[in-house]
Amino acid sequence: MAAVLAVLTAGLMGLHRAVPNQVGRLGSLLEAFLPWLGLVAVVLLVVALVRRSAVALVVVLLPVAVWTHLFGGLLGTGHGARDDLVVVQHNVSDVNTDPAGTARVLAGAGPDLIALEELLPAALAVYERTLGPDYPYHAVRGTVGLWSRHPLTDVRHVDIKPRQITEPWSRGLRAVVRTPRGAVAVYVAHLPSVRVGVSGFASSWRDESAGLLGRAIAAEELETVLLLGDLNGTVDDRGLAPLTSRLNTARQGFAFSFPAAFPLARIDQVMARSATVGHIRTLARTGSDHLPVAARIVLG
Repeated sequence: MAAVLAVLTAGLMGLHRAVPNQVGRLGSLLEAFLPWLGLVAVVLLVVALVRRSAVALVVVLLPVAVWTHLFGGLLGTGHGARDDLVVVQHNVSDVNTDPAGTARVLAGAGPDLIALEELLPAALAVYERTLGPDYPYHAVRGTVGLWSRHPLTDVRHVDIKPRQITEPWSRGLRAVVRTPRGAVAVYVAHLPSVRVGVSGFASSWRDESAGLLGRAIAAEELETVLLLGDLNGTVDDRGLAPLTSRLNTARQGFAFSFPAAFPLARIDQVMARSATVGHIRTLARTGSDHLPVAARIVLG
């Protein structure tokens, strides 16, 4: 039985794109938690050792090898790499009761850029006041915002609202950051939430919004692009393919960011075009149900 489960686990990891998405978006659901299949391999390895089964032990090495191929590179720390920018991404939560403390945690990482989602008018003034001394440039559109050490120009709203949402809904912005190494187009976005229910993985609004954002980034005239946002999906989730097919993702670090109490997946993302996203990590917990993530960026 351990050998059969090992082959099945290896197949699910290595051939996850073959799992159909037509019914309940099961493929996306699997991909949202894909790294955790490594735990199955560990359990099977222990079972094989306890039973002293040489055959099972050899077969269990198959999912271990597949997991290492897919995710082993993320285990590095990235020490010694050159940093042109450090960025922080955080969904601060619209029920966060300590925006000032949250702002201090984010600024404490010493980033050049801070992207925030779920900004409410009452909390916005607190973030402006707390971050202002170190981040004199900022832009807000709807419920998303960007704070920067470097000048911002050409700020505009990015329309990523799904067709079926009729109420006011503004969750995307684009700004040009004038860094010492040149202009960078920075997008901040908050894609719609997904839900897991009896009918499967409800992600159609998220997927539609990802498609709109992907087209906006494809049309971006500046060569260097950064995307910071709560994308409500992991980089393995095919629903984010309009973005992951155009942008590279973090080379090192898992940085599971949600839920903050027991993080199971990184849905807060940092992606780039004509730049490298190096190591990504989580920061200390704030008053949000997400953990902040910080990433190191090499431009060019």
